[in-house]
Amino acid sequence: MGWRRFLPNEHWIEPILALILVGGMIRTIIFLMGNGYLPQPYFYDPADTWMDWFNTGDWARDRGVYDSWGSVYAPLTLVFLRIFGLSQCYLGGGQDTSYYARACDWLGVFWLHAFYVIAIVVVAVTYLKTNRRTALPRAMALMIGLPMTSGLERGNIILIAFLCVALAFGPLFKSARMRWLALGLAINFKLYIIAALFPQLLRRRWRWFEGASIATIAVYLLTYGILGRGAPGEIIQNIIGFRDVVQANQFLDVLYAATYAPFYTLLNNQSFPITTLIGSKNVDILLMIIPVMLRTTQLAIIFASIAAWVRPEVVPMYRLTNLGLCLALITAESGGYSLIFVIFFTFFEEWKGVGRKIAIVGCYLVCIQFDFIIDRAPPVVRETYFFNSATIVNYYIMLGSFVRPAIFYLIPFALSIVTIGEVWRDVRAQGWKTRWRYRHDFPIMVGAGVARPPA
Repeated sequence: MGWRRFLPNEHWIEPILALILVGGMIRTIIFLMGNGYLPQPYFYDPADTWMDWFNTGDWARDRGVYDSWGSVYAPLTLVFLRIFGLSQCYLGGGQDTSYYARACDWLGVFWLHAFYVIAIVVVAVTYLKTNRRTALPRAMALMIGLPMTSGLERGNIILIAFLCVALAFGPLFKSARMRWLALGLAINFKLYIIAALFPQLLRRRWRWFEGASIATIAVYLLTYGILGRGAPGEIIQNIIGFRDVVQANQFLDVLYAATYAPFYTLLNNQSFPITTLIGSKNVDILLMIIPVMLRTTQLAIIFASIAAWVRPEVVPMYRLTNLGLCLALITAESGGYSLIFVIFFTFFEEWKGVGRKIAIVGCYLVCIQFDFIIDRAPPVVRETYFFNSATIVNYYIMLGSFVRPAIFYLIPFALSIVTIGEVWRDVRAQGWKTRWRYRHDFPIMVGAGVARPPA
């Protein structure tokens, strides 16, 4: 049509979005240099930079890591932090000693950023091998975007888990055993990554599933033997307790979340007078809409998985893995930085069709490092890590806190619709004639017209 001539070329959309992210990162650095802390939506405590790394590392050297601190990490994380840090800097078992460890352990700071740089290289090479045309903007978006840089700012072990996932499912490792080991390490770093393993069964990749499962168990047993604690019962009990303890009691707790779970908790929490801010009618509407959005997305993923089970050869493995992780991440809040896994796998999709484009653009949007102010809170005095001094910090109610989870829900929903559509079209076009490989499936999934391929 003639009006299409006035629209920008679609090939420029991703580079433009990537340039916006470069601008957002430049703004973030300028803000940091001028104020001594990162702007919202990064973590709200300017004195807490990298403390996920050093607080966990401090407790990793304390015998009460599971019974006193209630760690939800498998032993691998604790063993890893013991190795990549200076043990003489850690006194064990306390927030104050963790601050001392951060000031002392220069080796831990080095390795935290070294692994980030390694992840940049791995991501860049991975995307270059899969699609050179989109490699640069997608690698830039993932590595300088809000989820990844937020994980770096927190010093979260998710950076190491992500590196293992990229090696397990990317094209760099040719050996299946190395891929199994990488996934086994990733699961032991972040237990919810086990959701990336089960989609293998939809493709009938029994050996891959078994190999990765054995690698996961072997890594756990080895590190459990080294650490001497962290039995499965302890970890499960702590995870259950962690979900009960970590609740949103103030608006700062929902500034940067992957899902609406913290916001939903805040709506139900009487300790924060949100009703007086937005009105009881709006609270009731949100309490109804949020669960509907969650269940709709979950059902879409489940139906897409069923479709892939019926026609596994139609659906790429990276999408099935992505949907499995999305189901886990939208069901239980794991922090905004957990979106790095969703973005990584979504960026394997080709730029074609409405559903894929929606998902890809959604990934760029959740990577944006700046936000739009709706309202502001009274300024408070906070200690900053980078300036090592007290400063006045302004906190704002930001639009992204409400929009970002909806964009996240939209990504797996769009890919689920694409998957269901692809399976339906393949069934109509191919029938059952190409089903010889799956001839041992249930008869309803094979059909009567299946034939042996010619020799």
